[in-house]
Amino acid sequence: MEAAIITITFQECGVRYGLSEAEVREFVQLGLLHAAPDVPNALREEPEHVARLARLHQELGLSKDSLDVVLNMHRQLEHLQREVRRQRARVRQLETFLGGRGPLLDFDW
Repeated sequence: MEAAIITITFQECGVRYGLSEAEVREFVQLGLLHAAPDVPNALREEPEHVARLARLHQELGLSKDSLDVVLNMHRQLEHLQREVRRQRARVRQLETFLGGRGPLLDFDW
């Protein structure tokens, strides 16, 4: 499932997520957030990603380096969870096939 991507100005990030414009600029420079290529002083991001970053920074007080580590671990966890779902679906399919209850389909996940 594709995540929703929004374009939000640095100023709106302050209102919605409590991040200062300076923090947003720094996060963009560090590669933690992505600037909108066609809109000055704006981000093009998943709202959940911005909210997660703001929470980690504000509530847990994580340093900028720590934020990068935690967000990368989160991306890896999401990838592994998708792979587990794919493998479980494949196992169910093989069990069905071996039980003689249906065809074996090869999905390109």
